[in-house]
Amino acid sequence: MYARKLISVWVMFLCLVILSTACLQKRKFDGPEGYALNTPLKFVMPTSLHEISGIAFYKGNPDTVYAEQDEDGKVFYLKPGDHHAEAYKFGKHGDYEDIAISNDFVIMLKSNGSLFTFPFADLHQEGTERVVEWKDLLPKGEYEAMYADEASRQIYILCKNCPDENDKKITKGYILQLNNQGQLSLQGNFAVDVEDVDKILGEKKMDFRPSALAQNPRTKEWYIIASIGKVLVVTDSNWKVTAVYHLNPALYVQPEGIAFDKNNNLYISNEGGDLHSGNILKTAWKGK
Repeated sequence: MYARKLISVWVMFLCLVILSTACLQKRKFDGPEGYALNTPLKFVMPTSLHEISGIAFYKGNPDTVYAEQDEDGKVFYLKPGDHHAEAYKFGKHGDYEDIAISNDFVIMLKSNGSLFTFPFADLHQEGTERVVEWKDLLPKGEYEAMYADEASRQIYILCKNCPDENDKKITKGYILQLNNQGQLSLQGNFAVDVEDVDKILGEKKMDFRPSALAQNPRTKEWYIIASIGKVLVVTDSNWKVTAVYHLNPALYVQPEGIAFDKNNNLYISNEGGDLHSGNILKTAWKGK
């Protein structure tokens, strides 16, 4: 009797797995024009980057990807496909969420809104003491998404969860200015209308929590990843939402980072879990 019940449970489980897989296959996962998000090239990260979060390139050069992972006060760098990553320790353990590189400075973002800056050249020098921590530039809240513009030296940061947001109808963002000495100052703010995201998705009151941000170098559109809900939100250069795409959860298991290289190729990093390694998915630009 027990054996028959056990077999029945396994049969039900297998049926659920098959049904879930069939649903995923039938569900349509679109993406921005020119990007086949469902057929990316996968780079598995070494164990030191199992919890990879933010990613960045130096001047858009795809030969080396710079990354950080939760809890480690380190910048990791490796060639895509390498099985080992070099690391530079810049700070203590903490909840680090994103990395950006602009005008030969590295900017690191902590979840509480604190930032760290230091010269890019220091990545290859041990024992340097030119790391500066910036506190209280941003309002209290939880932050994960950051982008640095090379030309303007402006740093864009989106709040994941801020207590002063009006009934969750908007997601606030802040603009910092980076000067020649690597100093940061608050310059302005912006907002993404969450109601526009809801309208396009056909949903009500989506729990929109941005986890990564980048600007398409060709179109100047903003690409915003939300790991919760697994969506890619696209806005125009003025933050007006123009499209929202569901990401295939079989591929984008826990998307936490996003970046473009100088060839317009798109990269999305996935934090690892119990059943999968951390990885970076590269989608080549196929447009004209």
